Amino acid sequence: MHRILFLTAVLVVTAVTAAAQTADDIVAHYLNAVGGMEKIQAVKSLRRTGKFIGSGGFEAAIIQENRRDVSVREEFLLQGMTGVNAYDGKTGWKIEPWNGKKDAEALGEEELKEILEDADFDGPLVNYQRKGNKIEFVGMEKFEGTDTYKLKVTKPNGDLYTYYLDTDFYIPIKVDVKRIVRGEEREYEAVLGNYKLVNGWYLPFSTESYPKGHPQDKSKYVYDKIEANVAMDDSRFTMPGTKPLRP
Repeated sequence: MHRILFLTAVLVVTAVTAAAQTADDIVAHYLNAVGGMEKIQAVKSLRRTGKFIGSGGFEAAIIQENRRDVSVREEFLLQGMTGVNAYDGKTGWKIEPWNGKKDAEALGEEELKEILEDADFDGPLVNYQRKGNKIEFVGMEKFEGTDTYKLKVTKPNGDLYTYYLDTDFYIPIKVDVKRIVRGEEREYEAVLGNYKLVNGWYLPFSTESYPKGHPQDKSKYVYDKIEANVAMDDSRFTMPGTKPLRP
């Protein structure tokens, strides 16, 4: 009987603690856990170097470069050819040499949405109000045996993200993404892991992603190195044949 009463009390306390959490409380804990706003804002650029492992098992070298001005460049090196996806803050473009295309061309609608997501330097939780994101605490859920807080993030364009943050460390370990592309709903899941310090900021060095409900189709990004505050020329992000945004 005493054991039952004790377990009941623990469950009640846990429920009350979870209910007492607000979205802002959880975001504040998250920011503190990954290093704090001062450390995050001290990083002006990031270069990630690693490999992509496709669902079929093939591998390719990858490089991703981000600047805080929302410029991003992603390189995909396969069979001696280098593909590029990039965004300079205004224009999204790509080069796909394996399709026999050597010239740069504009990104499609879904590709542009994906690269705009990658261009968000800090992610949707940092300075979310200034970005126009709406955040709600929508309860708790276990993911692979770990208790998590769930935060629903709604972006101004209607894209939805559900973050699952470890209740012990307030670190995101999973993200669900839902977006509308050409009138059709697309859903993805991403699993984050292997967090390491980069210039005082904890960042995931591993990401697995797959269409929602189809983990057998997962692909994985594994970074060997993430460097902070690397000098990057505007030409890295500007579509060939056009002028840089900045003089």
